[in-house]
Amino acid sequence: MGVLKIRAEYEQSAAQAGQKKKKSIIFILLKVVLGFLILCLLGMALAFLLIFHGPLTGLKELYVTTAMTTYSHQYLATWFVSEEEINGIMEKNKVSEPKVNTDEKAVNVLKPIIEEKPALELVEVSGKGFQGYLLKVGNPQQVRLAATDQLGDRGLKVSEFVENNHAVAGINAGGFADPGGMSFGGTPTGILITEGKIIHKDNWETYNLIGITKNDVLVVGRYTLEQIEELGIRDAVSFGPALIVNSQPMITYGDGGWGIAPRTAIGQTHDGTILLLVIDGRQLGSLGATLKDVQDILIEHGAVNGANLDGGSSSTLVYEGEVKNKPSSPYGPREVPTAFIVLPEPRLVE
Repeated sequence: MGVLKIRAEYEQSAAQAGQKKKKSIIFILLKVVLGFLILCLLGMALAFLLIFHGPLTGLKELYVTTAMTTYSHQYLATWFVSEEEINGIMEKNKVSEPKVNTDEKAVNVLKPIIEEKPALELVEVSGKGFQGYLLKVGNPQQVRLAATDQLGDRGLKVSEFVENNHAVAGINAGGFADPGGMSFGGTPTGILITEGKIIHKDNWETYNLIGITKNDVLVVGRYTLEQIEELGIRDAVSFGPALIVNSQPMITYGDGGWGIAPRTAIGQTHDGTILLLVIDGRQLGSLGATLKDVQDILIEHGAVNGANLDGGSSSTLVYEGEVKNKPSSPYGPREVPTAFIVLPEPRLVE
């Protein structure tokens, strides 16, 4: 009996010691987790002070411009920054309006030059916090604008535009009405021209035009309807802002005022090459680019004219039958009203 009692007391003591050890481990883990949370909170507080009340004015402006151009998440800026300061930041960073129109003579699309260039060249681009693709199209006659056949109702995915037109590549183009972010991309805004015909036109005095003339020259900027008709535009959408006009960058201060996001853009070099740019955003591998980033990439690759196209969750590049980039929408590539497509062969427009 004595041995059994001693054994029972030993087992009870061991169990109590085990429970104490277990509680001690749990207590240590709780302290570690609590300490980590405190450090995170302190880090967030420090970051908040540095961004909003410290010397990091560049980060503050980037934060504000990014939030204010999301429309549905502007509260992320208004919670911490006064309306007056927000207005000042947006005004300071906005893109300048072009003071002159595109000079068509600045672009040379003579056949001998076209024949010396590669037909298509896909280039990976990257920068601080973003990745994307730039497609160079040597012959501008191969670049056309495709529009949904259900205007006012439903758009198409870029891959559908490419497939339906037997094209080899395509990017999303103009903007569209998107109340609540729930539309089917069928209602374009501004003006829409395909094969020399106006197929949609809002009643505006001027249009932010991104178009290609019948002489295969990319023109960008703000134009009246009369000017558009005089230019002999074969394909065009409305969007912007213009980023490069006659070799002059429009963003000379700040980031362009639209923060970081997925981007789509188009440009043209002096020898006629069309540049089609798509940059991913709103994901871990690529947060997004500013308008200044887009402008810099186009200039780096020789653009003499260039403009921002519809971005965000619409940004999509299709090349050789596949979506090359990673659209930010959780549902995959969006339906859009228009796409700039690349045909396998040039096609003339009367």
